[in-house]
Amino acid sequence: MRIYLVVIDDTPESGIALRFAARRAVKTGGGVEILTVLPPQEFIAFGGVQATIEEETRLHAEGLVAAAAGTLIEESGLRPSITVRDGDGPKIIREMIEANPNIAALVLGAAPSGAPGTLVSHFTGTDAGVLPVPVMIIPGSLSREAIDRLS
Repeated sequence: MRIYLVVIDDTPESGIALRFAARRAVKTGGGVEILTVLPPQEFIAFGGVQATIEEETRLHAEGLVAAAAGTLIEESGLRPSITVRDGDGPKIIREMIEANPNIAALVLGAAPSGAPGTLVSHFTGTDAGVLPVPVMIIPGSLSREAIDRLS
C-alpha cells in the first residue's frame, strides 16, 4: 500500500500538507503516516523540572497528532498511523522511510511567506537528492478548495 508520510507541528501549513496527503491517499488507495517530532530539550540542572517540561512537550505533541488524526478520519475516512518521536527531524524521517518500503512520498507544508520551514529547507537543500522517495512540498497559501482541486 502506498503511504504518504506527513510531518505535523503547530503550523497551519502542516495541516494543509495533511489534507493534501489524505486526499492523494484516498484517490490512490493508500494510507497516511502522521509524524510529529519532539525537538531535543535544553538541559536543565534540576531533573524534576526537566522531566516536567519533557512530559508537557510530549503531551502537547500527542494532542496535536490526535487532533490531526481526528480531522483526517472525519474528512477522508482514513485511519492514519501515528508516530511521535524525540530527536532530530531529518534523521527520524530518513529512518522511517528506510524502515518502511511502503512510504511512497514525504509530504511537507511550506510556510506561506518568509522561510519555508526547517524540514522543507533541509530536504530541498542538503538531502534533496538522497531520499529514495519524492518530497512533495505543499504551499501554505493554498486554500482548501485549491488543495481539493490539485490533489
